[in-house]
Amino acid sequence: MRDFKDTFFYTKTTSFSRGKLLDWSKPTIMGILNVTPDSFYDGGVNNTFERALSKVDEMVKAGVDIIDIGGYSSRAQAIDVSEEEEINRVIPVIKAIREKYPECILSIDTFRAAVADKALENGVHIVNDISGGMQDENMFDVVAKHKAVYCMMHMKGTPQTMVSQAEYSNLFLEIIDFFNKQIAKARAKGVIDILIDPGFGFAKTEIQNYQLLKYLDVFKVLELPILIGISRKSMVYKPLQIKSTEALNGSTVIHTIALQKGATIIRVHDVQEIKEVIKLINKL
Repeated sequence: MRDFKDTFFYTKTTSFSRGKLLDWSKPTIMGILNVTPDSFYDGGVNNTFERALSKVDEMVKAGVDIIDIGGYSSRAQAIDVSEEEEINRVIPVIKAIREKYPECILSIDTFRAAVADKALENGVHIVNDISGGMQDENMFDVVAKHKAVYCMMHMKGTPQTMVSQAEYSNLFLEIIDFFNKQIAKARAKGVIDILIDPGFGFAKTEIQNYQLLKYLDVFKVLELPILIGISRKSMVYKPLQIKSTEALNGSTVIHTIALQKGATIIRVHDVQEIKEVIKLINKL
């Protein structure tokens, strides 16, 4: 028997990309693969071909649903890299994963249309855009051309400027207004399948991040699957006065709360641990 609260808002439960039916009716694990030297938690850890593939092996063995590959660090005040450099970082890894794990669902973490285009040509299913289509006017055209799934995140400014832009007259109204406008633009370009991400840590203060978490189910009004990226972020480790490397326990708590409040896709560094969280929550 389903609770009334679970059916109050309709939420799209499937997407279709590159011949794959993606099921959002149950919690989905998106594993993070940063092939960068400067990401906030794992910068430099997977930035060689061998290390990246070793991490993929680990995530696949743990039961990951999606692997999200990023070649551009989006941490606050990260160093900007060229489009060419980003492509050179991610495409060899994408090709290798596609060859070794042909059934694996892949996502490209980029706000650049040219990078997304190249990744989609090489077998990626999802474009995970931290700018929600604001940084590259060609992004929606590329996603529509490939009939890919598009993850639209809310962010103000860029990774280099977002820290100074965490000012809102009404946090939730402004984010929902952003999504409504960008979703309409994407639909007009022919983008069919959209996920939303409220953008924890992107032009948000610690207090604002916890407001988003507390009222995460507000975003159900958009009737789209909700993706969250909280894993080992400063909203976890700073209140505990620890380092990101020590933030697994805190991240687990936050992920548990997010799942109970309607999150569908959980983007994480630690696949095995979130797999266990989902198994236990399913007992409810």
